[in-house]
Amino acid sequence: MPKSRKVARPPREEKQTIQKTINKKDKKSPLFVSRPKNFGIGNDVQPKRDLTRFVKWPLYVRRQRHRKILSTRLVVPPPVQQFKTALEKNPASQLFLLLNKIRPETHKDKQKRLKEEAKKSDAKEGSEAPIVVKYGLRHVTYLIEQKKARLVIIAHDVDPIELVVFLPTLCRKKGVPYCIVKSKSRLGEVVHKKTAAVLAITKVRSEDESTLADLIKVARETFNDRYPVFMRTSGGNKLGLKYRQQKAKRDKKRKQEDKKLEAVKA
Repeated sequence: MPKSRKVARPPREEKQTIQKTINKKDKKSPLFVSRPKNFGIGNDVQPKRDLTRFVKWPLYVRRQRHRKILSTRLVVPPPVQQFKTALEKNPASQLFLLLNKIRPETHKDKQKRLKEEAKKSDAKEGSEAPIVVKYGLRHVTYLIEQKKARLVIIAHDVDPIELVVFLPTLCRKKGVPYCIVKSKSRLGEVVHKKTAAVLAITKVRSEDESTLADLIKVARETFNDRYPVFMRTSGGNKLGLKYRQQKAKRDKKRKQEDKKLEAVKA
């Protein structure tokens, strides 16, 4: 007997059955498949965590932090504490603009200038040296002692501080205006060095005289005139947070005990 052929279902019924099967399953989009991570060894990358407590910092970083803690805990004497008072932003920006105008020559610029002077037929013997800022601790100290420096600029972060700690006293004794600025690297850029502890202005161009006069006035008001105040104010001597909390607890407990004793006596 010939096999009976199955008749195909109408298309509407097929759609209805497909929809029923989809409704039975979870209504989750196939685009967003959940892929749980496995943080076992050799599997997914571990998430980022804050590991600063477990890092062994370099020696210079640890020394910086220890030095900062010591400077806050111990009593800082006034001659050292005065270096934490630096020149304000606006006068400091004017000062560095002036210093950049009188930067010393580089070796190549000096050779070029000397060659040009040698080529000139009417060049005088021993032409005038260019107007530049003076640097070097010994040289600046000599200029202060001879009263040739018109303004002395000292860096606030010289290490060791003993190199420049005597300069404010010497400037005040000789009547030379001085100022303390941030920082030694910024002063070093002016004179084409990595760092510079101290600079001195001895001469400026005629168009910069008014700017220098204003800076000298600010330096005298901020540092020279306030020198006696600086010599009376020490720094540091601040206790740590843990110790302050412990002390507060002890004081609170002592007050409670005193109140109890007063109540018993009454």
